[in-house]
Amino acid sequence: MSQHIVVIGGVALGPKAACRFKRLEPGSTVTMIDQSSLISYGGCGIPYYVSGDVSDAVQLSQTTFHMTRDPKFFKEVKGVDVQILTKATRIDREKKLVEVENVQTGEKGTISYDKLVIATGASPRHLGLPGEDLEGVNYVCNPADAIRIRESISKGDVGKAVIIGAGFIGLEMAEAYADMWGVETSVVEIADQIMPRLVSPVLATMGQKHMEENGVDFYFGETVKSIEGEDGKVTRVITSKRTLDADAVIVSAGVVPMSDIAKDAGLKVHERGGVYVDEFMRTNDPDIYAGGDCCIVKNLITKGDAFLPLGSMANRQGRIIGNNLAGGDSKFDGVVGSFVVKMFETSLAGTGLTLEAAKAAGFDAISVLLIQLDRAHFYPTKDLMTLEMVVEKGTRRVLGVQGFGSSGDAMVGRINAVAAALKSDPVVEDISNMELAYSPPFAAAMDILNALANLADNALRNINRGVSPDGFKELWDNRESGQCYFVDCRELPDAEPFLEKNPEYWHNIPQGEIYNRIKEIPEDKTVVLVCNTGARSYEAQIMLDEKGIKDVVNIHGGMAAIKKYGVDI
Repeated sequence: MSQHIVVIGGVALGPKAACRFKRLEPGSTVTMIDQSSLISYGGCGIPYYVSGDVSDAVQLSQTTFHMTRDPKFFKEVKGVDVQILTKATRIDREKKLVEVENVQTGEKGTISYDKLVIATGASPRHLGLPGEDLEGVNYVCNPADAIRIRESISKGDVGKAVIIGAGFIGLEMAEAYADMWGVETSVVEIADQIMPRLVSPVLATMGQKHMEENGVDFYFGETVKSIEGEDGKVTRVITSKRTLDADAVIVSAGVVPMSDIAKDAGLKVHERGGVYVDEFMRTNDPDIYAGGDCCIVKNLITKGDAFLPLGSMANRQGRIIGNNLAGGDSKFDGVVGSFVVKMFETSLAGTGLTLEAAKAAGFDAISVLLIQLDRAHFYPTKDLMTLEMVVEKGTRRVLGVQGFGSSGDAMVGRINAVAAALKSDPVVEDISNMELAYSPPFAAAMDILNALANLADNALRNINRGVSPDGFKELWDNRESGQCYFVDCRELPDAEPFLEKNPEYWHNIPQGEIYNRIKEIPEDKTVVLVCNTGARSYEAQIMLDEKGIKDVVNIHGGMAAIKKYGVDI
């Protein structure tokens, strides 16, 4: 028997669910409504249109075969009826009606449904600041925003830009302004790092340093008090600590799920917004489904609630909903939380929990950091990659991996491998022995991911006792106390510049000479071992342990991590 499916929302999940269902039930009717005139676009591509990487905004709304996904396309190619500029105002669950209103004419009407899909998405978080309505102040939401932002830059109207928020969109827009257009760009962030809650302070600092090297300034721990302008156009941003001149402002303070219509209909909604769904993407009304940026899903690691506004998840959920509308039983179990963000020639990526998030969730966890080449050491295009793993102590369960590296596919490939495994609660040995494709142009024989898990294993066994570069900085900043004895385990040519700069504190005993020079190492001080990446210093730590010297700290990531972190030795 044919059905009438109504879909509220036409950006990501809505079109996917509608089209999947129509393929399974061509004889049924699907009506998709959206309050905008722009539908089915790739919102995550907006910063790359602003930067010029995407040449034409219409590409954000096109198929791979260059057809624009407009109402005519959906009707003729997909068999889906689309009503744009139509806002859903109320859901009558008893009568199975959606009340709608034309946003231009105010004309009202109703649409009956057999089953309903709520795909209302999320909206940019408004901060309620004075001056948010000034010309030149923008949110990054749809292709119209992208066109307006890029036109203002290309006209030469923007010399200085201020980005509010150092999350995904904030960093991507900062790169777009600074890289392509040479705009003097500043980022204001209320937290004390970029990508707060998503990466550790160490990885965040590495990413921040790289962006600063490319002309982006950061101001952390500051709140924006107001946005000011002249003649209706923005001219400055006032924070809790300074005034920043600005010809353009991007507000990227996160997004809020648009779930009010679901709440008003009596559907179960999170207290901060977001529709609750089960594993079949159903709400507490079996005839109403929801997904994408407007819903709450399960975090497969913490077993708690998760809000993950990503186009990739919305598309996967859309297929599941389409299947189930046609009588299927497809499941969406939940998420582990995976991401990647490009920052000039580098990127930050991660999956699962950071150490901070793991502890907040009640896990007794540690983290280890490793820097290693992303391919064979003899291959000419090798590059250093930094990975950090979070592990639960007692169970040895891997809770997450985050990384900082080049903007190519090498690092995100490792992150994706772990993301696929996290759903099955892997332990350290699972990653240590993970099978990965190998060839010198693509990986080392002992892949960095395997080596990272081996480092975690050694740390859990307490035979590699170390700290990351932030821990080294704390030790180095207190060097005048005389409590630490810093030993460079590299050969003399590598260590010599640091011996010359810090003759009182820096000492050089190559790892291979430890046994012969053991008497040079004091037993009444904490011995801090450093090498290029932390490998030889780990070997030195083992040798000192064997000789009974136990108060030893190995610097994970070595001088490579210290340099990326920005410690001045």
